[in-house]
Amino acid sequence: MSERSAPPREGGNAEASTNAIVFVVEDDVSMRRSLTNLFQSVGLDVVAFGSAREMLQSRLPDVVSCLVLDIRLPGQSGLEFQAELARLNIHVPIIFITGHGDIPMSVRAMKGGAVDFLTKPFRDQELLDAVVAATERDRKRRKTQQTIAELQALFETLSPREQAVMKLVATGLMNKQIAAELGLAEITVKIYRGHLMKKMRARSLADLIRMTETLSIRTSRSEQT
Repeated sequence: MSERSAPPREGGNAEASTNAIVFVVEDDVSMRRSLTNLFQSVGLDVVAFGSAREMLQSRLPDVVSCLVLDIRLPGQSGLEFQAELARLNIHVPIIFITGHGDIPMSVRAMKGGAVDFLTKPFRDQELLDAVVAATERDRKRRKTQQTIAELQALFETLSPREQAVMKLVATGLMNKQIAAELGLAEITVKIYRGHLMKKMRARSLADLIRMTETLSIRTSRSEQT
């Protein structure tokens, strides 16, 4: 059974929490309880599991979070679980803990995107600092994803012609050049450009270019027809 705790809602639903949540996967019961108590002592919500499979079978709250993961687990190892999470497109930042770490393990973990690799016994503050770094990374990732989603929604309100003009504007072409590329009158390009700037809520050309970069919109002139 997993150990779920989200103070002050003892026994409540962790999914309702707006705070950062620390997931813990540790098969040693005493260590799992110790970690839970540590995180609770600084006001963090905790959802603890005894195995990687147990975590995957649970419904995880979609909030800022990180994962404190023992590298040696029964069945699926921590490193194998890290790889599986990547395959499943689950991007929770991972802090590895282990009592039997070595350099190849730590290298593999960090190459896989782990935030930290701590060898037992470690100081409580070391782990708490790692959790702060991990949750901040997740917070920034989520903010970036939200920004991309909002920009994509705005981009999809543009007509196909407005999208084509936007892509060419982002390449640095002048209205006259864009008109020649698309076979339009220059005044028509100006109108499209004005409409798309309003729809995208862009305050300047630089703002619009940053939007195309954020959306990873291809701006090759050869695409435009």
